[in-house]
Amino acid sequence: MNPAYATVDHVFTVPLDHCAPGGPDIEVFAREVVDPARAGERLPWLLYLQGGPGGKSPRPSAGSPGWLPQALKTHRVLLLDQRGTGRSTPVTARSAARFASPAQLAAHLCHFRADAVVADAELIRRQLCGDQPWETLGQSYGGFITLTYLSQAPEGLRACYVTGGLPGLTATADDVYARTYPRVRDRVLDFYARYPDDAPRLRKIADLLAATEVRLPNGDRLTTRRLRTLGLALGMGDGFERIHWLLDESLDAEGELSDTFLHQVMALTGFTDNPLFAVMQETLYGQGAGSSRWAASRALADLPEFGEDADPLLLTGEMIYPWMFRDITGLRPFADAADLLADRADWPPLYDPRRLAVNQVPLSAIVYHDDMYVDAALSLRTAREVGGTRVWITNEWEHDGVTASAGRVLARLMDLAADRA
Repeated sequence: MNPAYATVDHVFTVPLDHCAPGGPDIEVFAREVVDPARAGERLPWLLYLQGGPGGKSPRPSAGSPGWLPQALKTHRVLLLDQRGTGRSTPVTARSAARFASPAQLAAHLCHFRADAVVADAELIRRQLCGDQPWETLGQSYGGFITLTYLSQAPEGLRACYVTGGLPGLTATADDVYARTYPRVRDRVLDFYARYPDDAPRLRKIADLLAATEVRLPNGDRLTTRRLRTLGLALGMGDGFERIHWLLDESLDAEGELSDTFLHQVMALTGFTDNPLFAVMQETLYGQGAGSSRWAASRALADLPEFGEDADPLLLTGEMIYPWMFRDITGLRPFADAADLLADRADWPPLYDPRRLAVNQVPLSAIVYHDDMYVDAALSLRTAREVGGTRVWITNEWEHDGVTASAGRVLARLMDLAADRA
């Protein structure tokens, strides 16, 4: 039996700072994937830009990720571990602890935004494709990277497909969280409507955590505020069920939190595999003057319905808070550096609105009408501001529709970009 995919692993050496190529280097890993029956053919390349930040590219197996079989009908796919993730000189709690000072760590982390990922991609493209442009598929944060790519190096792109990831070109972190909290509230209430017993169960767990010191298997204290971050999962197609079945086994016969529950909560909220998700979250919106100053935390303080004593207890979503870097083992080495990043006010711009306005690279994007993470109104505004853009708006899927749709989303985006739809 032939394997589902033929793969080739690539490791590239790139500058940590592309503006200072004589300085230190890092490694960037990418996995080439092709249909074994077409491995010898000259196929167009499709670069996959993973969501995040801080997420490594998916590891392929038969039929997974869900969009890959569709892509391999026509393309040779490159699954990129963006710098700092997976096998690309990963940024971890252990590596962060080696820095001599928070300032040095913060300076290092400044080189892990979308502009650096684009520079890596262009270096890789030239090595693999020569002068030939390639196509990109950007999921969520990968769409943010796509807009940076179109701003900085459109000559490297033949066509771009974005799934749930058109960013507001001028939106600040404050703009984003003002829009995000109401969507998270509505999603949590929808979750309670589907599973009415879970609202009192979560309230009971929160009351238990307030009255008793509960430790996770790694020694971290489980608090109500950490419990609430489980809401991050609710924006995915299977998110309601994941949280429901987690809560279903939360209490043992004595009314105490079960070992199974505590282990899963530790894994889901620990950021062991992806600390950059937390560290770099608000830097996504840093452009020009102005610092984020922990925008999600400031916004939360003005929302009494999100209070820890509120009933029903509202979970939080993709927001990152400064307390996480003191309470969570996997984030503690980043704490002071994260504060410095939150205070930085001179971030280089990630998007060039004037260049994007005259863009000629075909860009097709799906906007999920009820997306909990990426505001649909901001995405549609961006679609109007970027030349060559075609948008498909739907509520058929949640944020992970490109995977959950078994290739249908990618197929239609390719048709849109090629004027076939």
